[in-house]
Amino acid sequence: MAKKCEDFGIRVQNSVFECVLDATQLKKLEIELEQLIDPKVDSLRFYKLGNNYKFKVKHLGAKQTIDVEEPLIF
Repeated sequence: MAKKCEDFGIRVQNSVFECVLDATQLKKLEIELEQLIDPKVDSLRFYKLGNNYKFKVKHLGAKQTIDVEEPLIF
């Protein structure tokens, strides 16, 4: 499941991923993850932050915040 999430965004914590998706990409991700989970023991949460999401996210702590819409070089 983590690999599938990493196909769409970045891991920010063990089981937390940040993804910037349009409606089609979100639906595709939801469908693909739904096929991977066991609904009796697994759960998924999707938080839609809207167009002004950059102003709704505050980061504190060690891990540097990155702009998920900018190119990433590994």
